[in-house]
Amino acid sequence: MIKEKHLSEQLPNELSAVFSELQVSKHLRRAGIRKSFGFSCAYLFQLVFCLIFHQKNWFALVTSKKNDCFPGKDTVYRFLNHSKFAWRKFLLHFSAATIQKVSVLTSKDRPKVLIIDDSTFDRNRSKNVELLARCFDHASLKMRFYKGFRMLTLGWSDGHTFMPIDFSLLSSKTSSINGINEEVDKRCSGYKRRTEALQSAPDQIPAMIERALSKGIEASYVLMDTWFTQQPLIKAIVEQGLDVIGMVKNAKQRYNVNGQMLSLKQLYRSATPLQGKKGLLRSITTTMANGVPVKVVFVQNRNKKSEWLAILSTDCTLSEQEIVRIYGIRWDIEVFFKTTKSLLRLQKEFQGRSYDLLISHTTIVFTRYIVLSWQNRCHTDERTLGGLFYDLCDEVNELDWAVALQQLIELLQDVLKKTNKQTQQLLKNQLSHWIAGLPSYISAYLPNLVCES
Repeated sequence: MIKEKHLSEQLPNELSAVFSELQVSKHLRRAGIRKSFGFSCAYLFQLVFCLIFHQKNWFALVTSKKNDCFPGKDTVYRFLNHSKFAWRKFLLHFSAATIQKVSVLTSKDRPKVLIIDDSTFDRNRSKNVELLARCFDHASLKMRFYKGFRMLTLGWSDGHTFMPIDFSLLSSKTSSINGINEEVDKRCSGYKRRTEALQSAPDQIPAMIERALSKGIEASYVLMDTWFTQQPLIKAIVEQGLDVIGMVKNAKQRYNVNGQMLSLKQLYRSATPLQGKKGLLRSITTTMANGVPVKVVFVQNRNKKSEWLAILSTDCTLSEQEIVRIYGIRWDIEVFFKTTKSLLRLQKEFQGRSYDLLISHTTIVFTRYIVLSWQNRCHTDERTLGGLFYDLCDEVNELDWAVALQQLIELLQDVLKKTNKQTQQLLKNQLSHWIAGLPSYISAYLPNLVCES
């Protein structure tokens, strides 16, 4: 299993290579995530990172027969509960560096987008979690309330690979169950994230986009669903130099057409019908009430063909088909939410009460997804993220016997040194032939054990 002295050797081959290639330890140090004594932060980070591939939680691991190989339970919890670690800075640096590598593989003609959306972060069985709130699930068909947070997430996509960039676990000022821990140092990054949790999503989105752009992340459009496509937020994003493409709902927003302020339904009646374009009904170029010019495309609702949906774009030069195609990339973030919750154990792996633990563990889960996305992009095979995840789980399970096999051969080599040269040469040749005849999935774990003849 994982030991600090041989940390890189205990990872699966694919994970070990990608940790080195993406310089995970370097980004941890740049974010100030370090310790002056004891187990290093890089070791503890990698230990928590690999839990999911062992298919065990932390409690199951420290109570197993191999608990002597791991630090104490409190060591990991102190690491995750540390309020002075800048986890947002780490995620920004790490995702930005990985996106730059992905961009090299992406055609310049392919549009690159930022995607904004939120998802539920359930803690329904909790009572004393810091900043716990009663939230409304607007995406559920049941229209339910739940205890927990809203996970506001900013991601990047080129239509092929999705990378999470930033997130905020939103609580509520009006429906909060627990408040901020008064013992937290108000000067640290952990307290700043707590104050952000009490802000609304539209107030945080421009700052999240600004941080992403400042790290050199390139994008032309920001994609949003109906809950975020509001005129004040659209104007704030356009002022940052990005165009917005999002679905709009029939609310109180008005659009200026020839001096008349029209609702979305009235705008549909004024729009020009589109002939010979399957699924596209009408389009119109207009101006929002705040003066931002937009192009609105009306498409047929697949679930109810008698109804229509409206997609808005601040880039009026795009064709109707291109607007709909680019907006379709927004689905990548829905796949991301599903993967992190069903495969990567977001909100389930650790059950702490500290807001810092929620932030740190969510960051590590996002890092898992970035690593899987990078591996999926680099491989020539057609493995999905789910398939790649299970492959890594299988490889981690093989580490125990791989280490044992390596120790056995090293012991054999030590015994050979005590024999005469003729016997040494004979046994070395036999050992070399044996290693050469092993299946590739076994010999991959023995790269340095081929004996010299």
